[in-house]
Amino acid sequence: MIRIALLTDDGTLQPLLSPALGREFQIQVALDENDVDAKIENASCDVLIVDLNSNHNSAKERIECARRVISKPIPSLIMADDVLRGTALEMVRIGAFGFCRRPPSIRELKALLYRAYEHSSLRRQLQTVHQQLEDSGSCDRLIGSSPQMQEVYQLVRRVSSLNATVLINGESGTGKELIARAVHNLGSRADKPFVAVSCGAIPETLIEAELFGHEKGAFTGTVAAREGYFEQARDGTLFLDEIGDLSLYTQVKLLRVLQQMEFCRLGSSKLIPLRARLIFATHQDLGKLVAEGKFRQDLFYRINVMRILSPSLADHAEDIPQIAMHYLKHYSRVFQKPMEAIAPDAMAMLISYPWPGNVRELENAIQRAIILAPGATIRPEDLPIQVPSDKIIDISEYNPEGSFERQLRDYKIKLATDAVRENNGNKTLAARSLGISRAYLHRLIRLSETDSLYEQDSLGTASA
Repeated sequence: MIRIALLTDDGTLQPLLSPALGREFQIQVALDENDVDAKIENASCDVLIVDLNSNHNSAKERIECARRVISKPIPSLIMADDVLRGTALEMVRIGAFGFCRRPPSIRELKALLYRAYEHSSLRRQLQTVHQQLEDSGSCDRLIGSSPQMQEVYQLVRRVSSLNATVLINGESGTGKELIARAVHNLGSRADKPFVAVSCGAIPETLIEAELFGHEKGAFTGTVAAREGYFEQARDGTLFLDEIGDLSLYTQVKLLRVLQQMEFCRLGSSKLIPLRARLIFATHQDLGKLVAEGKFRQDLFYRINVMRILSPSLADHAEDIPQIAMHYLKHYSRVFQKPMEAIAPDAMAMLISYPWPGNVRELENAIQRAIILAPGATIRPEDLPIQVPSDKIIDISEYNPEGSFERQLRDYKIKLATDAVRENNGNKTLAARSLGISRAYLHRLIRLSETDSLYEQDSLGTASA
């Protein structure tokens, strides 16, 4: 059923249109713009019909109202008599979905309504997809504006359009899979499958069959043939996480696949071309494993074509406010519990905590804090972490006003100026203490000086 909101002053129009259009259409009268807004907010209508009648006493007011409602997030049809035909066509030009004469041809009106409803449905589906992408949160999005993360972004952009093998190194919980997904999504394979495999989670006796697949009867218990992960990835991306956990035997098999660019299922001699792009990741030092004889040197050289380091959260602590606010908004929607902010003293604890579990631990902490918080603001007592009072960074002067981007910028400037002061003006030591480059520290100091000049100029202008 197509639900129609009819904006009209003519009390006879709805009783005439309802039986003529039939049971497929439900018409509700809207008396004014506020009534239209209420119906849109309650999602109780799919299409809006605006009735323009030149003979009506309030024709001018209705025209002005029509100009406003055609910008609403719902397709609008203008129904007008011959006198207002030009006005109606002008409204179509500036945003209305369509126009029909008054009195309407029911056949033409139905066709217009069907097309408008299809447009409305497609718009809702698009909004749903956008919301799903936004809600995917930690599944597809990298967050952070620190120099360390900027370097990651640059490398991701460089390799995404190439077919080179990528090795991602980093501690557990730093977002190695997010980087792999970013490489996939920014490249030409974005519309193809992304298959993620944790090598450490598969028993050694099954790893070969899981990766390469098997034929029926290849080993005990195989009652049917099965595609392995290499085949499932097709022309997309195969992400092999914890590659350092593979046995030397499996490493030999993998090396041969990378050299020949083909493989075969267990129990078969038929060669299958490797079409997927391969991205590898590990939290271990593969160079050290090679020296210890636990990882093949030739395989290491084969997969270490382009290396991306996923920094630990402690190495880019300046991104903690941005990441924490992202998770606050995301899980506020997921848990359907409106949350507005993180109190400054709670944010100070988040920044001061070492986060051995990295971003994954921070995400978990924000989830628990949202659940435990009695109000709309996360307080220190809501956080499942403990930080000694003498280790908490002082952000008491930090005043969270303005946009989030401005808050983050101001806080970075404060950290930079405090570090320079604590290191007696030595900018090299200040940059090292913050874990940022000296060039980035200089940019923050210049921003601070610019803000100071602006405030002085504003005070001078006010005095004048």
